[in-house]
Amino acid sequence: MRDGPGPCDLGCMTFAAASKMWRRTWDALRAAIEAGTRQQITRTGLFFSLACALVGLAAFASANNLLFLILAAMLGTLLISGLVSRLTLAGLEIDIDLPEAIAAGRPVVARISVHNAKRWMPSFSVHIQSLQLATVSHGLQKPLYFPVLPGGRSVSTVVELVFPRRGSYRDSKFLFSTRFPFGFAERKTPVYFRHDVLVYPPVDEPPGFEGLMLSLLGELEARVRGIGNDFYRIRPYEVLESARHVDWKATAHTGELQVREFAREEDTTVEIYLDLDLDLGQGEWLEKAVSCCAFLAWHLSEKDANFRLCTVDFDCSAPADGDVHRILRYLALVEPRPGKSVPKPDNARNFRIVFSPSLQQLTSSGWNIRDAQTRIILLQ
Repeated sequence: MRDGPGPCDLGCMTFAAASKMWRRTWDALRAAIEAGTRQQITRTGLFFSLACALVGLAAFASANNLLFLILAAMLGTLLISGLVSRLTLAGLEIDIDLPEAIAAGRPVVARISVHNAKRWMPSFSVHIQSLQLATVSHGLQKPLYFPVLPGGRSVSTVVELVFPRRGSYRDSKFLFSTRFPFGFAERKTPVYFRHDVLVYPPVDEPPGFEGLMLSLLGELEARVRGIGNDFYRIRPYEVLESARHVDWKATAHTGELQVREFAREEDTTVEIYLDLDLDLGQGEWLEKAVSCCAFLAWHLSEKDANFRLCTVDFDCSAPADGDVHRILRYLALVEPRPGKSVPKPDNARNFRIVFSPSLQQLTSSGWNIRDAQTRIILLQ
């Protein structure tokens, strides 16, 4: 039985103490570096500091009281410049008014309001620059400049923001900077906008899929056509069609046989299936598939069509269970689900579009890949 710590315990304690000391030293060094980068001397400040040094050397060399007075005035100017610059950025707050629906890659118009919490002191010559939001860069198209921010008031302006990727953006970081009053140094301070911003996937047509989407949307539109009571369109007559649907007024107007076409009485639901059984290295494929799903959902909603998005952990039909924004909110945060296959269809009459990285995965999940109602898309 041991009465005290052994050599192994002493070694562990020494290592822990050294690790804690190193962590504290590193934190202090990083804080000093960050504090140093918040105020950077300008070219004007460098020349002014050099002039102070020359006047100081001349004053001590000649013992001239006038030079000492000039040196004191110059040093006082430096101190006042630093104090006023610090007070200029103190008490500034930022607020952003964003639209409810934001799609990745699309510029959105936002209103940025800057509030000066100092009741009596205004702030002059303030620049605002967007830095990073989480780990994904976004930003203003150009830095903002406010010549004056009155004390106790807010000043707002309209800007364009661009979010390049889908997802949830947290802690938007903006950098306030000023060179007021004399431009000797540029003082900077970060300001955080602590609100979550949800960005939808891109709803524009994905690049490189023009032909695929054109044929797919044409196939979907062809399934809308049918015989019913609601008028759909007038089109040219085709061989072996019934003459009772000929529109004689349109025929007389164009000089060619024209047929009245009607929409189906029962609308076919377009089912979009997204396979999330992915490996960690298939993130690029997921982004392409999510963009295609978002584009299809947005396009079908504009056509007032019935559609459904189905994954292993999500099932929503629009407009029955919710609008397209509910589906886009899910697609904004969707992640791979390794080991969980896409569910099989439960309605053989509906038209299905399946995004999957492998036909073998679908076959092992019980899918009939030869079904005429199913369109399987394998993105590269």
